[in-house]
Amino acid sequence: MAGGSYEEAIAALTKLLSEKADLGGVAAAKIKQLTAELDTATANGSTPFNPDERIRTGFAHFKNEKYQKNPELYGELAKGQSPKFMVFACSDSRVCPSHILDFNPGEAFVVRNIANMVPPYDKTKYSGTGAAIEYAVLHLKVENIVVIGHSCCGGIKGLMSIPDDGTTASEFIEHWVQICTPAKSKVKTEANTLEFSEQCTSCEKEAVNVSLGNLLTYRFVRDAVVKKTLALKGAHYNFVKGTFELWDLDLKISNSVSV
Repeated sequence: MAGGSYEEAIAALTKLLSEKADLGGVAAAKIKQLTAELDTATANGSTPFNPDERIRTGFAHFKNEKYQKNPELYGELAKGQSPKFMVFACSDSRVCPSHILDFNPGEAFVVRNIANMVPPYDKTKYSGTGAAIEYAVLHLKVENIVVIGHSCCGGIKGLMSIPDDGTTASEFIEHWVQICTPAKSKVKTEANTLEFSEQCTSCEKEAVNVSLGNLLTYRFVRDAVVKKTLALKGAHYNFVKGTFELWDLDLKISNSVSV
């Protein structure tokens, strides 16, 4: 609530107090509360969150500290893009792939969705994802597609929580995450003795493997992999432990980095 809103509320309650004597006790208490909150905010020097200002200052910082300091890079980007990577990442605000992997503009063609899932080829249901993959592989000619799972994934937790009878409680989320039902089934079979949180962690990685398999249902992806012009990689970022795992399509862990 902005400072002006506090003041308006206090003025309105003061007026109400003068007109309605029977509300005196309640109104006076509310006025005291609002005044105390306003005084506290003023004393602490705090201001309410302003989304427009946050966006403006964020862009100003980017322009001053990055755009204007690297004219060569942005000059080249104006001519076109030729990223080496296509990245599937979760929409989770904690796991921005460009931030985690320190990608510069132009390095990665990124698709973000709930639980970083790649659906199987389907022109009707998943045309948006198909269009992104087709553009990246056939037109941008990316050399790597990386699917990055992450710790504490709400989408995976939702998948693991769907009852065995398939009953759903949401309009979109549960339908979407069932793309990786095979991962859930594998974890429930092979890790049923683990705590639920540990099962979710296992499913976060198995779901990545399901997505890697789904990528091969796209003919142009499959052809590029066979020709060895495209590599498919899975990854898992644990922001609790500060670790990053990377593996190849054959599911063998090839590299692990801890920070």
